[in-house]
Amino acid sequence: MSHTAILTLILLLLSTLATSSPTTITDDVDSAYTALENFNFPKGLLPKGALGYELDRTTGKFSAFLNGSCSFSLEGSYDLKYKSTINGYISNNKLTRLTGISVKIFFLWVNIIEVIRDDEDLEFSVGIASASFPIDNFYECPQCGCGLDCVNGQVRKFKMNPFVSSS
Repeated sequence: MSHTAILTLILLLLSTLATSSPTTITDDVDSAYTALENFNFPKGLLPKGALGYELDRTTGKFSAFLNGSCSFSLEGSYDLKYKSTINGYISNNKLTRLTGISVKIFFLWVNIIEVIRDDEDLEFSVGIASASFPIDNFYECPQCGCGLDCVNGQVRKFKMNPFVSSS
């Protein structure tokens, strides 16, 4: 067998192994936002300052990493908390089994466990109930501490649909 044939066989075996095994990607700051956009989600689901992410392309399991925990208020009525690591499963138009993100409803903190994109709306589920919001609310990334308008110290109006209870 010639050296060229052996080299071709080795390259073929390596490419087969590379495409059949799970892929984990850890990238730079912008990549966590790009990963969201690659699955048809707006980057504003994550606050500014994401450090990176990991993604297993075979299972859809992902983790996004922030520089510590993060909290902020949107329109003064939605308080959100992000842990330093957000985990879940991602596929086109669907984030499931989420951990690391919670919202305050009345006096109770509840975990957001699922986000589904339905055309131009995003539906957020906390398990027993859900709420839908126009996707254009999430084109801009909020900033830890002050939300969407940190320059003026005022919170930008958050366009929202009525609360929708899950069936």
